[in-house]
Amino acid sequence: MRIIPAIDIIEGKCVRLTKGDYSTKIVYNEDPVEVAKQYEDHGISYLHLVDLDGAKSKGIVNHRILERIASETSLEVDFGGGLKSDEDVRIAFESGASQVTGGSIAVRLPETFLRWLQQYGKERIILGADAREGKIAIGGWLESSDESVIPFINNYTERGINYVICTDIGKDGMLSGPAFDLYEEILSENKNVKLIASGGISAFDELPRLKEIGCEGVIIGKAIYENRITLKQLENYILNAD
Repeated sequence: MRIIPAIDIIEGKCVRLTKGDYSTKIVYNEDPVEVAKQYEDHGISYLHLVDLDGAKSKGIVNHRILERIASETSLEVDFGGGLKSDEDVRIAFESGASQVTGGSIAVRLPETFLRWLQQYGKERIILGADAREGKIAIGGWLESSDESVIPFINNYTERGINYVICTDIGKDGMLSGPAFDLYEEILSENKNVKLIASGGISAFDELPRLKEIGCEGVIIGKAIYENRITLKQLENYILNAD
């Protein structure tokens, strides 16, 4: 199971929100590139980078930070937030993203999202399935849709999607544990999806359980910043997994 720390960006700074609420913003570091380098120094190979400014804007905003992380580290970066057009995706990949995540676009403009999948391939396009009370949330989690989570995921995996990041918004930033039941249900119905767990990770001992369920990766945010999970623990986990 891949370990994928998260860096969320607002106004160029490394922040975390609670349940996606922008008013709960806490700034953890003024320099996201410095944080990314710390991850790399502890043997981590992957990063989930979210442009929270872009999520609320008309398109990508913080691509310069992506560019710096991609050029100054060897991390494989999954970039999301604000990807609303072909131009946004082009900028993200040209700025150094290994993968991009589309959530709102997959609900609002499925033809566009499927075109990205066809153009860039299933290894580079991730479906973002952000769940609030069983429904997909969009627009930086500010809006709810009528799409139910599991049919939404299944529909897209049938159409070629490989990777899915599923975040339980009610658990995000709460340090209350991940949505084990939801992930078990998704994976019991869909054996082909590469499911990345996100939201609520609070302790190191949750990681083996997520791996046992069958998650392909886990995104960890606030638990690292609040020192609930140390970078040394993650480094040892990665070394033992290898």
